[in-house]
Amino acid sequence: MNETHPQADDPFVFDGLVVANWGPDVFNALRAGGVSAINATCALWENARQTMDNVARWIGWFDEFSDLILPVRQISDLELARSTNRTGVVLGFQNLSPIEDQLSYIGLYKTLGVGVMQLCYNTTNLIGSGSYESRDSGLTDFGREVIAEMNRVGVAIDLSHVGERTADDAIAASTVPVVMSHVLPKELKEHPRNKSWAQLKAVVDRGGLVSVTMFPAFLPKGPASTVDDYAAAIDLVVDHCGEDNVGFGTDFTEGQPQEFLEWLMRDKGYARTLTDFGAVKNPAGIETIAETSNLIAALERREWTASRIEKVIGGNWLQYLATVWARA
Repeated sequence: MNETHPQADDPFVFDGLVVANWGPDVFNALRAGGVSAINATCALWENARQTMDNVARWIGWFDEFSDLILPVRQISDLELARSTNRTGVVLGFQNLSPIEDQLSYIGLYKTLGVGVMQLCYNTTNLIGSGSYESRDSGLTDFGREVIAEMNRVGVAIDLSHVGERTADDAIAASTVPVVMSHVLPKELKEHPRNKSWAQLKAVVDRGGLVSVTMFPAFLPKGPASTVDDYAAAIDLVVDHCGEDNVGFGTDFTEGQPQEFLEWLMRDKGYARTLTDFGAVKNPAGIETIAETSNLIAALERREWTASRIEKVIGGNWLQYLATVWARA
């Protein structure tokens, strides 16, 4: 692990999905791990009021911990975060329950700094179906309006937890490239959350980004995985999708209690249990956020060039967000 304080000329490191138990311990861990910026989950099953409470909490943290974190609303904020040795925070949704049935809320949240929104979280909502739904009915007509509005205001469309048919519909409907912020290929392990090569290639063929996760349940070795297994998974995706189209998204749940994970895995947060991962044990060598820099070392062990590492470790996320947000 890199114990030194990150420097402004270190590689730009963007973690495409973190859903940690937010607070000063996590913010300090991000700095220790050399993480330049993150897509920080601020809503999962929450409604509009609950989500506004979460966003308000983040606004307070941005003020209280301004030496560690910086709110990101435009690309220049990402550059500022790196140059001032802070972690830029792009607020993100893993579900569109926060918009309820109001298209206008998409622009409202974008103004507040929510730059990435996932259409569905595991099951069906007003937009479409999730990957754990027994019947994927595809994108709804309202969902098409939602995508058009997200395109208009410049919000990145995330399809990580979205069902296959709904994702295909969304890829086709969006006039702006989409992202899968934390996924793995089915070739590694057959799992409802893992994606086919056809779907991953459909994302990148339209200019989108595939961001590889290390969530142990989706890796072949499960909790016995290591940071080198994670690097191998990224390598495999790069081989299929190209080094200009791949990033990483750990899905760190650091500091979250078991009750939180159980809440995640229930439909709407309280109904049927969708799956049971038990306690999450991240790959050895990158078990904590502070060890993020070990991923760079693992990619170096695979004899990656510096330019390839810089792209996948953060440069591709930077380019992707610049493309999507420029539409606003």
